[in-house]
Amino acid sequence: MAGKNKEIKIIAEPQMDPNLCRFVVDRPVYKGLVTCKNKRTAEGSPLLETLFAIDGVREVMISGGTVTVAKSSGDWKKLAGKIGVAIREKLSAGGPLISEEQLNRQMPTDPELKAKVQKILDEAVNPGLGMHGGSVELIDVKGTTVFLTMSGGCQGCASAAYTLRYGIEQILREKAPEITEVVDVTDHSSGRNPYFS
Repeated sequence: MAGKNKEIKIIAEPQMDPNLCRFVVDRPVYKGLVTCKNKRTAEGSPLLETLFAIDGVREVMISGGTVTVAKSSGDWKKLAGKIGVAIREKLSAGGPLISEEQLNRQMPTDPELKAKVQKILDEAVNPGLGMHGGSVELIDVKGTTVFLTMSGGCQGCASAAYTLRYGIEQILREKAPEITEVVDVTDHSSGRNPYFS
């Protein structure tokens, strides 16, 4: 039991958007994907409740071992420490972190938009990424938010964030203007730099 709770390592990765920060945990936080946009919908989920109790937390997305937090105010230097403590505390306590009710509240996938995004990735994005040994995979579409993961040469690549924001996201928004947000849920820390052996 002591081994399970032994030093939970978390790396904070500020994103190109200054209001977003990704927290990569050295173990799974949640199998699957869950997004929460406010305190009210966080009720009943111990980890979400604790994160939304931190002043400045606006939105939370959890996928595997990655917790992405959007802030409404505050400095990441102060917020990151509190978020790290909250994640460690809830993981160490054991038990479910996300309630069944929370999962039932998730926005349904729009099959048409999902199919449209998949087609754009297949025809306009992946052929170009493939030339550099990379690819992007559609994980889900919730409402008008697209969740992607990068693999191959893109996973762990220093240019991955730039490629996502100024390449993939621009192509998606141009061809599917209804998309409001593109979220990368890749665990880049476990990727390998494709240019070094």
